[in-house]
Amino acid sequence: MPTHVSSTKSFAAKSIGLLVISAAMAVPVMADATSTPGIDKREAVQSQRIEQGEASGQLTGKEATNLEKREVKLNTDEAAAKADGVVTKGERAHLQHEANRDSRKIARKKHNARKVPQ
Repeated sequence: MPTHVSSTKSFAAKSIGLLVISAAMAVPVMADATSTPGIDKREAVQSQRIEQGEASGQLTGKEATNLEKREVKLNTDEAAAKADGVVTKGERAHLQHEANRDSRKIARKKHNARKVPQ
C-alpha cells in the first residue's frame, strides 16, 4: 500500500509542476494581448515630427496644437482598447488606421503654405 500512495503523490507533484509551468507560459501571452509596441513607437515618432515642425517654423502654433490633440485622441483610444485586458485584431486595425491618418495630416500640415513669421 505505501507504493500506491507514493505513486499518487508523485502523480500529484507532476500535475502541480505541469500546472505551474503552463501558468508561467501563459503569462507572457496575456501580457502580449495588451501590448501595442508598434503604436507606441509611432506615437513617439509622430510627436517628434510635430515638435520638429514647430521648432523649424513649418508648423504654426495652431497647427501643432491640433495635431497634438489628434495624438491625445490616439492615446485615449489605445487606453480604451487595453481597458478590457485584450487588444483585439479589430482594435489594432482601428489604432493603425488612426495613426496612419494622423501621420498623413502631420505631413500635409508641415508642407502647406503656412509658415511661422520670422
